[in-house]
Amino acid sequence: MKKEFTIKSDYINSRLDRWLRKNVNVPQSLIEKNIRKGNIKVNNNKEKSSYKLKNNDLITIFNFKFVPNKNKKFTQSYEPTKKDLSIQNNLFIEDNENFVIINKPYGVSVQQGTKSRRNIIDILKETKPFVGLSPYPVHRIDKDTTGILIVAKNRKYAQIFTALFRKRMIHKTYLCIVKGEVNKNKGTFVDELISFEGKRKIKNKAITHFNLIGTNGKYSLLKLNPETGRKHQLRRQMLMHGFPILGDEKYNIKTYYNNKKKMHLMLHAYKINFSIENIKYNFLADVPNEFDKIIKEKYLKNFL
Repeated sequence: MKKEFTIKSDYINSRLDRWLRKNVNVPQSLIEKNIRKGNIKVNNNKEKSSYKLKNNDLITIFNFKFVPNKNKKFTQSYEPTKKDLSIQNNLFIEDNENFVIINKPYGVSVQQGTKSRRNIIDILKETKPFVGLSPYPVHRIDKDTTGILIVAKNRKYAQIFTALFRKRMIHKTYLCIVKGEVNKNKGTFVDELISFEGKRKIKNKAITHFNLIGTNGKYSLLKLNPETGRKHQLRRQMLMHGFPILGDEKYNIKTYYNNKKKMHLMLHAYKINFSIENIKYNFLADVPNEFDKIIKEKYLKNFL
């Protein structure tokens, strides 16, 4: 028994073992063993696991017997419902041959996790812009945060966006509604955020610039520009400075709308701008209806 795969341009310069892990879904130890035995060949030649793939390389897998590790959980992709797919008309802000910009709705994770199967990447796979293509997530926003998300259509642009994020050359603007009166028109929060990896304590510097849009004495509407990209940075910093974001159950308390319905997290990725090959891109994402309702209900100044 043998299986053959032809390498597409998306995987040029990828390592052989990484391609196998992604496309055949097997552990590294089994990959190494079968490469040594000659059960995995490239263009009918034995190659090392570090071999860099070329366009139209032919990978052949012979007599490949894979016994799943019983201790490892293998999850299936989320299958979008009709309701999930019905949102695609309002999902896309930009759609070109290399990437899409979407306005992510509330309550949908970017990728599948242990606590949440429903995710935007699996939903995108079933939409028209990704027919015959694979979505490449290049950054994340929290499940309950709404707004702008970039998803690449090919490996080249996934690498470009990853490099731009690493160099802090992608600039994001968020809108949030917080408890409390912010009495400065603008400023910068510089904090040390602590996290743990096992027993190891990790400290990360977090920098966020803010502008006050409006306040009614009890609530404030802010524009936030994060300079760094720490996990839950905006939510944690706003709480640390005494201005928790409305609807944040993790870093605040549960908030209810009209004493009945749980309020959504009032944090929205509103704007993003970046440049690729001397072309400047600027995108805006409309705020959700729930966000707009709270602005009007609290008599906060409109940000437009």
